[in-house]
Amino acid sequence: MEILMAIVVGILFTSAVYLMLSKSLLRIIIGTALLSHGAHLLILTVSGLKGGDAPLLGEHAESYVDPLPQALILTAIVISFGVTAFFLVLAYRAYQELGTDNVDQMRGTEGND
Repeated sequence: MEILMAIVVGILFTSAVYLMLSKSLLRIIIGTALLSHGAHLLILTVSGLKGGDAPLLGEHAESYVDPLPQALILTAIVISFGVTAFFLVLAYRAYQELGTDNVDQMRGTEGND
């Protein structure tokens, strides 16, 4: 199962880098979201895909699942949601002001040739 997850993480990272290198601002935002999802899966895979019970006090089980990677991923999901929302608002405001979502046209380098 770890091999399959590593392949999925690699595909997510590859597609995220491809999208982040494009000229469209919306594609860059989608690329950053995919990169954060790939990082979440990477943390989950590195921690080990173990089976077991929830770590509850007073319960007697043979094996417990480590709650630290789950807490890290939950925190990272909240942070990436906030950053993605901020990027979307920033891109919308830039589109309103400049009338384009092309990064080269925002810099003013494409029309000067």
